[in-house]
Amino acid sequence: MNLIVTCSRHLEEEASGEMTKILSEFGDPMARADHSRFSGLLMVTTSLDAFHTVAKIRAKILDEPWSIRYCHRFIPVQESTRASISEIIAAVARHLELLQPEDTYRITVEKRGSDLSTKDLVEAVADTINNKVSLEGFDWNIVIEILGDIAGVSILRSGDIVSTMKVKRDSSD
Repeated sequence: MNLIVTCSRHLEEEASGEMTKILSEFGDPMARADHSRFSGLLMVTTSLDAFHTVAKIRAKILDEPWSIRYCHRFIPVQESTRASISEIIAAVARHLELLQPEDTYRITVEKRGSDLSTKDLVEAVADTINNKVSLEGFDWNIVIEILGDIAGVSILRSGDIVSTMKVKRDSSD
């Protein structure tokens, strides 16, 4: 999984078809958009770069707002791992070279179907990072998406997650 896509509950089949069609248009006819066990969530695997793909989806929404009807949010995932604190810490550590010494960060945990303590996870990850924390004006957002026993880890800039509703709303202003 290198992309998490949200959709309306019980419209996963339509969103899955929409997502694989988009990825095929972008050059990956073998992409998979699998239903997760959580209603409204797809786990997408593509050979395309997830960040570049999300940027292209943003452009597609701006050019053809009617073409994306079922998919709501697109979250690039740099690494998938088992949902344990130690493995999540290791995954985050493998991507920390993105942060410069003067950069600030925040940690965002989206947890579904897991008993992991969000507080313990945030504290454990923060203990491995030397940069300053800024919950409001941060340079990087360390996003940890926990889906049962799988975790997706990404270190993102503010525009790396695309919301179809937000892009459509902002483009009409």
